[in-house]
Amino acid sequence: MTILIYVAAGLAEIAGCFAFWAWLKLDRSIAWLVPGVLSLALFAYLLTLVDSAAAGRAFAAYGGIYIALSILWLWIVEGARPDRWDLAGAAVCLAGAAIILFAPRG
Repeated sequence: MTILIYVAAGLAEIAGCFAFWAWLKLDRSIAWLVPGVLSLALFAYLLTLVDSAAAGRAFAAYGGIYIALSILWLWIVEGARPDRWDLAGAAVCLAGAAIILFAPRG
């Protein structure tokens, strides 16, 4: 369930940030900020659903998922094919997130 929450949170965060990007960098309407702000609020809420005793650990593991999703966003939404360095970097980040998420804790 945690992975699904992270994926949903990542998509919400990326969409919210992209709305601001579109407004400021792509000359889109200021109206893009409305769904952007709502999406960022959804992102913050979703992270609170992660079952973790420490927010910092939950956020750190989320970071790896966010990076991998950002590379997918680059490819699917922006139409820019990731290169091998993008993919390698995302793989390293996912490995780090997996260590944080699945390490035995005593």
